[in-house]
Amino acid sequence: MTNARALPRLTAALQTTDLAAVFSLVTIGALFSTHALRQLMGNAGYGAILTGLCLLGGGMMLARRAELRVIHLIPTTLLMLLTWLLVTAGWSGTPQTTVTGWLQLAAPTFLAVVVAQFRDTLQTVRATGDVLRVLLTVSLGLEILSGILLDLPITFLGIAGNLAEGGPVQGIFGTRTVLGVVTIIALVTFLVEWRTRSVSTGVAIGSVALAAVLAVFTASPIVLGMVLISGTATGALAVVRRVRPSVRPILQSTLAVAVAVGLLLAYLFRRPLVYWLNAEPDFFTRSRLWNIILDMSALRPVQGWGWVGTWPDHLSPYTYIRIVTGRAQSSALNVWMDVLIQAGTVGVVLLVAFVGLALARAWASASERKSTVYVWPALVIIVLLTDSIVTSSPLGGFGWFLLVLCATRASLVRGWRRERPLLPDTAISPDAFGPGAPA
Repeated sequence: MTNARALPRLTAALQTTDLAAVFSLVTIGALFSTHALRQLMGNAGYGAILTGLCLLGGGMMLARRAELRVIHLIPTTLLMLLTWLLVTAGWSGTPQTTVTGWLQLAAPTFLAVVVAQFRDTLQTVRATGDVLRVLLTVSLGLEILSGILLDLPITFLGIAGNLAEGGPVQGIFGTRTVLGVVTIIALVTFLVEWRTRSVSTGVAIGSVALAAVLAVFTASPIVLGMVLISGTATGALAVVRRVRPSVRPILQSTLAVAVAVGLLLAYLFRRPLVYWLNAEPDFFTRSRLWNIILDMSALRPVQGWGWVGTWPDHLSPYTYIRIVTGRAQSSALNVWMDVLIQAGTVGVVLLVAFVGLALARAWASASERKSTVYVWPALVIIVLLTDSIVTSSPLGGFGWFLLVLCATRASLVRGWRRERPLLPDTAISPDAFGPGAPA
């Protein structure tokens, strides 16, 4: 009798919008706090958190299944990519490692799908902004404590205490590069909040200043490059949004050509660019690593060596790469190189299709819809793509979560699924903030 009464109450609780809001906050907070949580709780403790969130997300989807359509859940290209990564277990040196690495990618994928279904874009922006305000404030506070007040490193979090010397700082994110990526995402989020008047002006200005200060103290040339690229993309998008619809296709084509020419010039003049950014050590380290990866990938060019995610110890070819480079690398320091060596050219093509369609849909939505909130997915994808050139962090954690989240929202708003009607009065309509929403 008790169980019969408890089940309807549990179902009703799982259906509430308040739970969906809390779920999004906790999920985003956990994924952005990956390094700190692992240092505090170990991999097992962090895995337990993600497992609990996945179970809760599954319960929410089951309780609200009447609102969902299978065809709306996940982009087709993403499903194909995940399927191929799992298939690579068939020729992996250790299939168990492949399945483990695949699950580490599948968990944030599932969490992103749940958030995308039950929270619209503006609600997601607000949740991300709230989480990043807290985490960046904690990071700055610990850097002040370590570098100025105590003048001692906080070893278990990787905080070196360099704030008084002008950096680099890491905060609770482990490395200055990860902190730099987080600050750029935070700047995009805070500016969208400000523009949509989601927070007060004082909170918006303080948030932007906080992210900007930490970005400067990372002292990372990679962050400077990301600022230039994301700033250029923001300016281009602002111009596209303001021109007449009849002129927009011509301008979009011109921008596409300009991007292609810019990428070509960046490749041709990569050495002067590296010197200008003062990134010679990082560049030469990555260049040597990538050359070795290309040599090893040539042995299995189509299928790769099998998906593993973070490189495991004592497994070929990763042990060989570590020996040749003389460094204990845990990734290729490049998303595309990592996918190439692990999943072959098939994996790279599927990733290009997934990311390319996601960016195209997000950019088109940002260009055509009046609400500024639609700018957020496009700019976040651009930031993650920029990061993918110099790190492999977008292949897991908050990077992959945001990529899947933005891609799913973009496909709901702009993809071919948009033509199929949803149930009346659904809570997950992709047009929750349409052209008439406030700027």
